[in-house]
Amino acid sequence: MSWKWPSGGENNGASSEEWTGFIDQGVSLEGTLTVKGTFRIDGNVKGNIISEQTVILGDGAKVEGQIEGNRVVISGRFDGVIFAKGRVEIQAKGVVTGEVHSPCMVIDPGGIFDGRCHMLASSDAASASVTIPIRAAGNG
Repeated sequence: MSWKWPSGGENNGASSEEWTGFIDQGVSLEGTLTVKGTFRIDGNVKGNIISEQTVILGDGAKVEGQIEGNRVVISGRFDGVIFAKGRVEIQAKGVVTGEVHSPCMVIDPGGIFDGRCHMLASSDAASASVTIPIRAAGNG
């Protein structure tokens, strides 16, 4: 079962994203969760979350483990490692402890990040176009 992302609103042009589902408050899950679409978590998860699209940790989420996705949005608590192909967003109430591997990371005022961030070249951009000009400027 999938839901369409409501048109308009805060998603900024991703209206074609399909919701795969959610884990609501009061629900605890231990193990690996693999989803194809956008997935929202407001409960407790201990383990791995793998999504082809967006993973959203709501205000009530407490997640420990690893997240792999295109876009990861955090308003709750996360402890572990995030691998994002697109971007990681830590919103005002979000707390991230651990490692983030992503070409783009945004931390809203009030968001907390305690750990290491590895900024990777975007999968769309050639790494040479990103690193060569920076090194040339630094060496000259």
